Amino acid sequence: MSAHPEPARYPEKRLRAAAVRSRLMLQVASVLVADEEWRDQQVRIEMRPPGGQQWRTALFASDGIEAVAAVLGGDSQFAILNPATAIRSALLRLPGARGNELAAIATVPSYDQLGLSVRAEFGLHTLAELAAVKPRLRVSLRGNRPTHSVHLVLDDVLASAGISLDDIRSWGGEVRYDDGLPHKAPRTGLLRDGVIDAIFDEGVYNWVELANDAGLRFLSLSDDTVAQLQSQGYRSGTLRKDRYQTLETDVTTLDFSGFLVFTRCDADVEMVGKFCEAMVAAREKTGWQGGPALPLEQMVSDTIDAPLPIPFHPAAEATWRRHGLL
Repeated sequence: MSAHPEPARYPEKRLRAAAVRSRLMLQVASVLVADEEWRDQQVRIEMRPPGGQQWRTALFASDGIEAVAAVLGGDSQFAILNPATAIRSALLRLPGARGNELAAIATVPSYDQLGLSVRAEFGLHTLAELAAVKPRLRVSLRGNRPTHSVHLVLDDVLASAGISLDDIRSWGGEVRYDDGLPHKAPRTGLLRDGVIDAIFDEGVYNWVELANDAGLRFLSLSDDTVAQLQSQGYRSGTLRKDRYQTLETDVTTLDFSGFLVFTRCDADVEMVGKFCEAMVAAREKTGWQGGPALPLEQMVSDTIDAPLPIPFHPAAEATWRRHGLL
């Protein structure tokens, strides 16, 4: 990873993550259907030749682990995964996958970390302490998206500390699946009303201060836990007190950054090249959380908020070099 400073916090008025991913695919599709050499000009957002019987190209504006299965199985040619570094763990969960079948196109920046927050009255400061103490916790998880990658990542993080959600239940606790992000109803109401003791989720830039103000403390990961997760392809992250001033101290956690756009390693070179050229053509019309135009130079440079955990597809690398981006 290149040495880059922590990016500034995103503006309050910004495109939301789901809109960023969908607009990217829609804008790319808009460019492709105007290309006379691109045969698939009818759109679902799947694409086929006019009058064709088969939808040949699918663009999946996704963020969860089902995107990996879709590309690996040929149901989509291009898809998106957040966080970028979950790609290896997601791939290895699929039967028959070898772990090296996918290739990167680029990563849209999205700076984020996983948050493991527990009521401060439990006296816990680390995930290792939680594993040792075995408290009776009522934990709120993301409920409206069972395939959201936060569940895969959380399973890996808990396993690295030798525990699981089933262990939390066995300690007399409760694991709830509640709709929405932690800073939105109904989860804010559950926290306010004392129905839950802990929130484990991503998108922390939306809810660090809210959780701290409600009496929750964010748990740190140990060096051993981080090392184990890094061996699985993840990156460590930090909730910094100078960024979130309601924190008691810096918190070591797992990075949840980046919307990785990917394809199969054996995807057609011409198809991938045209997809990348369409990204270049659409960049000024395609916003992201930090601005109105895609920062392509950053998206292909393996930065702190836009990781590239797998190699480029050769056609993608050739396109970025041709445009002077690498």
